[in-house]
Amino acid sequence: MKDQFGVLEDRIVYLKPIDKADLPAEVVEETGDIDQLWSVHNSEGEQLALVGDLDQAYDMAREFSYSPMTLH
Repeated sequence: MKDQFGVLEDRIVYLKPIDKADLPAEVVEETGDIDQLWSVHNSEGEQLALVGDLDQAYDMAREFSYSPMTLH
């Protein structure tokens, strides 16, 4: 899609549920009693953030003008 200035930047991020057990030990230590984490990825699959709450992931995406979409 293009606008008057050229190609529009992709403004979608993908929110993926992450099991705590799948994370490296040093990350697990920092998560405390949280069992379900959410990974935020750009359209190329690069992880941008790891958060402890889906609502927080949505809020963070919108704060930076991204449209969040959940993956299952």
